[in-house]
Amino acid sequence: MKKIISLLLVIIIIGGGVLGFSALGDVNGSDKPGAQVTIEVPKGSGANTIGKILAENGVIKNSLYFKIYTKMNPPQNLQYGSFELDTNMSYDKIIEVLSTVQDLRPTVTVTFPEGFTLIQMAQRMENNGLCTAQEFIDVANNSDFSQFEFWNKIKEHDHKFMKGEGYLYPDTYEFYEDDTVYNYVAKMYEHFDSQITQEMYDRMDEIGMTLDEVITLSSFVQEEAGHAEDQKFVAACLRNRLEPGSSQPLLECNVCSYINEPGNYVYDYIVTYYGGVNKVPAGMMAAYDTYKVRGLPPGPISNPGITAIEATLWPDEQFMADDYYFFVTDLTGKYWYAQTYAQHLVNCDKAWSVNASLKK
Repeated sequence: MKKIISLLLVIIIIGGGVLGFSALGDVNGSDKPGAQVTIEVPKGSGANTIGKILAENGVIKNSLYFKIYTKMNPPQNLQYGSFELDTNMSYDKIIEVLSTVQDLRPTVTVTFPEGFTLIQMAQRMENNGLCTAQEFIDVANNSDFSQFEFWNKIKEHDHKFMKGEGYLYPDTYEFYEDDTVYNYVAKMYEHFDSQITQEMYDRMDEIGMTLDEVITLSSFVQEEAGHAEDQKFVAACLRNRLEPGSSQPLLECNVCSYINEPGNYVYDYIVTYYGGVNKVPAGMMAAYDTYKVRGLPPGPISNPGITAIEATLWPDEQFMADDYYFFVTDLTGKYWYAQTYAQHLVNCDKAWSVNASLKK
């Protein structure tokens, strides 16, 4: 209050009472609407220059008030860089924010699409010069990330390919060029951890699925239904197959099976990573074969986005109730759903007819 009273007295002497009260409102931020503003302060800027930048961006009303205030109360450590401010901040709060040391290390922007595998993410990190792919893989699978709630819920399995698969949240990140590989991975795991709410954990308990099971199934939903609008229906079909007493207890997804064709997780990633079928640990390929193993494979086959996870937790209720088990897509992206295998074969014929017409 002493600072404000002193400033008020000076301005009253200079410009009269009206200006004094205007300045007081600007100093304490009481008469300004709140709105977030990002400002850029060039290196070497003093209080006068910063006052002009603040006024130009609507953070303060008048750079003269700020100039007088900083003359009477000289700030010691004003920094340069990018700052997030609010237009109803007091001068003291503005100066506090502008005195925060900025981390101006160079960064690299990396984008990971939904459905990328851990290996694809690792390779993209290497392509951007941040670390080698193998370093990223080793840290993501073998380091301790028990500070995150989800990490402690991942189930161990003798035939699981990669522990971190499914939990590296796909998004766009800003990584420091000179940071550690551990921090790179931790940033992605932290983002995943923040996405899984208590409501989601409660829902898992309600439907009798573990986190591992939900993320594994979500990865199949992500791969089988690239469009968000189809994910709840695909999730319902796959969830129905997992239900006790299901007439179709196998997932039978080509993306994870012994079928050696492009887009197959077993051959594209497991076999390739180990350097050949004969080098894959015994039992692993069989554990990931959805045409032979009942239920889910040991772990996720990609890193799903939040819409696929939500669709898995809350699939279409009508599809669940009506026992839909089958789906097929044509080359236009249309999905054909069926309750019985006979209906599914009819849909396959329809889809193939569409595909044939497009190739003419």
